[in-house]
Amino acid sequence: MSAADDNFLSCLEGLQEKIRYRFNDPERARLALTHRSYSAQHYERLEFLGDSVLNLAVSSLLYRELHGFTEGDLSRVRSNLVRQQALHDIAQTLSLHQHLFLGDGERKSGGLRRPSILADALEALIGAVFIDGGYDAAAQVVERFYRPILNQVDPKTLGKDAKTLLQEFLQGHGMPLPIYQVVATHGAAHNQVFEVECLVSKLAITVLGSGSSRRAAEQVAATEALEAVNRALTEAPKKGRRSKKAEPAPQGKLEFLLPKQTPRLEEG
Repeated sequence: MSAADDNFLSCLEGLQEKIRYRFNDPERARLALTHRSYSAQHYERLEFLGDSVLNLAVSSLLYRELHGFTEGDLSRVRSNLVRQQALHDIAQTLSLHQHLFLGDGERKSGGLRRPSILADALEALIGAVFIDGGYDAAAQVVERFYRPILNQVDPKTLGKDAKTLLQEFLQGHGMPLPIYQVVATHGAAHNQVFEVECLVSKLAITVLGSGSSRRAAEQVAATEALEAVNRALTEAPKKGRRSKKAEPAPQGKLEFLLPKQTPRLEEG
C-alpha cells in the first residue's frame, strides 16, 4: 500500500465517522470523490445513481413524517430539500471539499468550493453507499442528513415564495389580500429597475420593494411586508390592541438550516 493510499484511508476515516457509514470497499468511496478533471474514472455514473437513491429516500422520509400532506405539498418540500443549494449546504457540513480529488486547473479555479461540484459529489457518495451496502444503508445515511433539517424548518412553508406566504397568512387571519402597485421605474428599457408598493390595508402597512422585473419587485415587497406584519402583530399585544397572543407571520426569506454539529458515530 502506497503513502497516497494510506493518506486517503486516513482521510476517509473522518468522512465515514461524519456520515456514520463504513465502506466495505474504500475504492467505491474514492471513485465517488473523484472529479472528471482528475481521472477518466470519475464520479458521474455514481452521481446519476445517487440522485435517484436520494430522491427515493427523501420521498420515503417525507411520506412517513409529514402526515396529511398532499402529493403536491410533498413534491414541493422534496424539491426544496434536494436542490443544488441544499446539497451544497450538506456537503459543507461534512467538509466534503477536503476529500475531493480534482485536477490542478479545476482546483486553482475554485472547484473545491463550487456548489455544483460539491452537490454532485454528495450524490455520488450516496450512490457509492448504495452500491457498497444496499438501499437500506444509503437511506439511513440520507435520513441522518435530513432529519435535523426537518426538525428546524416548517414544511408547510418550505419552498413557498414570499407572495404566497403573505397571501396565505392574511387569508388565514380573515384579512384582505395585499395590493401591489408599480410606483416607479428607473433606468434604460433594457436595464430597468421596478419599484413596487405593497399595501396591507388591515394593518395600515405600506412597504416598497425593487427589482429587475415587476415580479421580482413584488417578491421583495412581499418579504418586507411579512416582516412588517410580524412586527405589528408582535407589538400589538404590548399596546393593548389584542387580548390574545398573535400568531407570528411566516418568514418571507426561508434559509436552509443545517445543524452545526454532525451527529456522533454510533457505537456498534
